[in-house]
Amino acid sequence: MGKTSQYSIAFKGLKEGIHEFEYKIGNKFFELFDKSLVEKANILAKVKFEKRSNLLTLFFHLKGTVELICDRCLDKYNQPVEIKTSLFVKFGENRFDDIEDVLWISPDEDFIDVAQLFYEYAVLSIPARHVHPKNKDGKRMCDPEMLDQIKKYKLKEKEQEPDHRWDALKKLRNNN
Repeated sequence: MGKTSQYSIAFKGLKEGIHEFEYKIGNKFFELFDKSLVEKANILAKVKFEKRSNLLTLFFHLKGTVELICDRCLDKYNQPVEIKTSLFVKFGENRFDDIEDVLWISPDEDFIDVAQLFYEYAVLSIPARHVHPKNKDGKRMCDPEMLDQIKKYKLKEKEQEPDHRWDALKKLRNNN
């Protein structure tokens, strides 16, 4: 068994219908992936697995927090994350990569490893800009000392005087 075997769904012995699975995704989970964007997390992953005679469907709901570093003040904070999505499972030796919502597995497989899917969905639910969430008053919870330092060293733009060499050309443009 591999490192991610605890995140596998054995479907061969399951009866038709809906089956529910629940996984806790924490720091140890993200250590399984090299160069992970996330090091600390507390995520609850729920999977509804629907088995029909000719169709397998996975419904994912991941909700929790990941620890990130704020882009503004460089302080650590917990970013809420949540994602709901679904995935169809198809069997076949020929895999078609151009289909987004389909997971291709070999007909010989008897389980689905969802660890990589959990990782991808968790990382995709992280916003591109990492900033502290707003509090009740609508203000960001950034470190005030760091924000003061940023203001102190911020370059102030000078107002430039217009370049009068272009005035003659501007007159020609308005000469219709």
